Amino acid sequence: MTQQTAQPTPEPIRFAYWVPNVSGGLVISRIPQRTSWDADYNRELARIAERAGFDYALTQIRFTAGYGAEYQHESVAFSHALLAATDRLKVIAALLPGPWNPTLAAKQVATISQLTGGRIAVNIVSGWFSGEFRAIGEPWLDHDERYRRSEEFIRSLRGIWTQDDFSFRGDFYRYSNYTLKPKPAEPLPEIFQGGSSRAARDMAARVSDWYFTNGNTPDNIRTQVEDIRHKAAAEGRQVKIGVNAFVIARDTEEEARAVLREIIDHADPEAVRAFGHEVKNAGAASPEREGNWATSSLEDLVQYNDGFRSNLIGTPDQIAERILALKDAGADLALLGFLHFQEEVKYFGEQVIPRVRALEAARAERRAAA
Repeated sequence: MTQQTAQPTPEPIRFAYWVPNVSGGLVISRIPQRTSWDADYNRELARIAERAGFDYALTQIRFTAGYGAEYQHESVAFSHALLAATDRLKVIAALLPGPWNPTLAAKQVATISQLTGGRIAVNIVSGWFSGEFRAIGEPWLDHDERYRRSEEFIRSLRGIWTQDDFSFRGDFYRYSNYTLKPKPAEPLPEIFQGGSSRAARDMAARVSDWYFTNGNTPDNIRTQVEDIRHKAAAEGRQVKIGVNAFVIARDTEEEARAVLREIIDHADPEAVRAFGHEVKNAGAASPEREGNWATSSLEDLVQYNDGFRSNLIGTPDQIAERILALKDAGADLALLGFLHFQEEVKYFGEQVIPRVRALEAARAERRAAA
């Protein structure tokens, strides 16, 4: 069977931002960041992002300090606080199977969905930080076992949210005629996940609505998209793709590149190496000995999810063109990090998103005229 070629989505590309509910910002660097992990800062950031045209905000889940993240707010409760401060923005709450059980997660999210008119989604994180699991007394499973557990977690969530008398017999979770009421409001919470390994991509094809991939070039993104969409089509499903990127938008490319250089020059090398050791070990434990960070350089790792690789660094015009290149590669969503979140999200909404929409509209006109 011939693999299908990734086609640009006819829908407008969507935008999400990483919620800085964890201290230290989105780079492992000692560069000053006008970003705060506290609740008031994040409520105002959510309102700025909503006005700027962002569709989603993604909260992070951490249980222990490390790599500059000394303080962490819990993701589900924090997501609800952001939803209460906004009117349209969807918030994606990160859930970590192990510490969370699907029963509790399904009920938490169903309640938040009812309270917010269906604006809550979830990101199922299979886990990469073995030290965190050991610190909180949770078993650290083999790589593919973590994804098997995550798949059962997702199947359990979806079953609880859509069925009465739900029954399930898995290796990790079991249900017998369980009915949750009230169920989530419509639309049902979207289910996101990340990863680059074979197990992660296969799981996305079978059960997830969205697949997050680390930052990368359009060509490398296209390869992943084609693989996932081919596998999903065989399951009779469609999976949307989100791509991580770190944005440095300035009036000139020279200014933007200077900021990138400053971030890297002020990186905490010990913390970057420790982070790299942890995540590369997690990926190397997969059967194919790969993972999200398999080919990441030391400079790539200064931004947690290879955000510099997506190259959204330059002028608003340059960044808009590069976002369209990611869309052409099959991306449905750009998941963005910033150095100084409030002011840079505002600038992105004023200067970049209108350019992206203008480029999309021009393309649509050309297609209609062809």
